Amino acid sequence: MPHPFKSIALIGNARDERVAECMLSLARHLGGRGLRPLIDHRQATIFDSGTVLECPEHSFAERCDLIISIGGDGTLLYAASLVARTAVPLLGINRGRLGFLTDVGPASMLEDLDSVLGGEYTQDRRSLIAARLQCEGAPSVQSLALNDVVINKRETGRMMELETSINGRFVNSHGGDGLVIATATGSTAYALSCGGPIVEPDLDVWVLAPISPHTLSDRPIVVRASSKILVRIADRHESHAQVTCDGTALGDMGTGDSLHVERSDAQITLLHPPGYDYYRLLRSKLHWGRGAGGATPDE
Repeated sequence: MPHPFKSIALIGNARDERVAECMLSLARHLGGRGLRPLIDHRQATIFDSGTVLECPEHSFAERCDLIISIGGDGTLLYAASLVARTAVPLLGINRGRLGFLTDVGPASMLEDLDSVLGGEYTQDRRSLIAARLQCEGAPSVQSLALNDVVINKRETGRMMELETSINGRFVNSHGGDGLVIATATGSTAYALSCGGPIVEPDLDVWVLAPISPHTLSDRPIVVRASSKILVRIADRHESHAQVTCDGTALGDMGTGDSLHVERSDAQITLLHPPGYDYYRLLRSKLHWGRGAGGATPDE
């Protein structure tokens, strides 16, 4: 059966030798199938002339039917920002550390790519979160996130206090270093290191996880993804924070400013080759269930 992907783009940091090796191998493999992948001009210098098509990354979503992300989850998050309001799917090749989103390994990537091109894959729709930062005397700024929206304190050695409301009702004052508002997808990212739970990606919930809370009773909570969240810095503290969406700065936040977080209509689609198992992925990345021999029972 002919595959639906007539134009494919590769995203990765070619300055990383491991990433460059994978990108070259993928380009050769796609060339053998009569496809010349799109490559941003900053990465194109490693390829032989005529093997790729140069195209600015910001135009990938308009030019391609599939984006292959090579690197870690950060690279895939960047790719997701390019296609957030389109139907272009993403396939992640893991050349990073953990790689909860990039589940294809370099050893099997050509075989898995052939499966995807042959129409053998699972589509995994992931919801995005929308953040809007309103600062006094300035226009609001907004962005989308696949993993999380994070409020981090700017001053070192000083506690910050945030006031959080959900659907117009006051919830808590969080004294500490900040707050993570994570999607189910992002529950295995920053929120996990803050003591938050691991959430199945298809559950329609968010995690609110305080960063280094001042009191042990300030614990992560799980809320509906339809919630409207408002975060402010307490008036009695002259503190400043930085707001980031998937690690990219949205803006600085001070007393009197407000951060509004709610569901976005935008989604992204991840493609998984045959055999994808979320719990197997968790076992592999978090080293669960390993006995004395280092293997899990089903390996």
